[in-house]
Amino acid sequence: MKPVKISIKDKEFLRVVWDDGKVQNIKLMELRRECPCALCKAALEEEGNTYIPIYTLDQLSITEIKTVGFYGLNIVWRDGHNTGIYQYNDLLKMNGFEE
Repeated sequence: MKPVKISIKDKEFLRVVWDDGKVQNIKLMELRRECPCALCKAALEEEGNTYIPIYTLDQLSITEIKTVGFYGLNIVWRDGHNTGIYQYNDLLKMNGFEE
């Protein structure tokens, strides 16, 4: 599946409308916690399963969303973090589908 519309909802969610009509609202906190970049993955691995990150407002605010090929999104966070590519398949596994 591919997104047909992507937006920010209530400054708290990434809202994705998929090509099958399903709507998903992913909490920005979950999206940032699941950042797929090498730096974030290494930090989570180093801290272990008990690590609970605490984010600032800048770390949870998105300034730009770019599509990457036909498979993912690159998100630019207000704090400058921008190296993660969120693959569509991984986004679909996150919570937040509307009933």
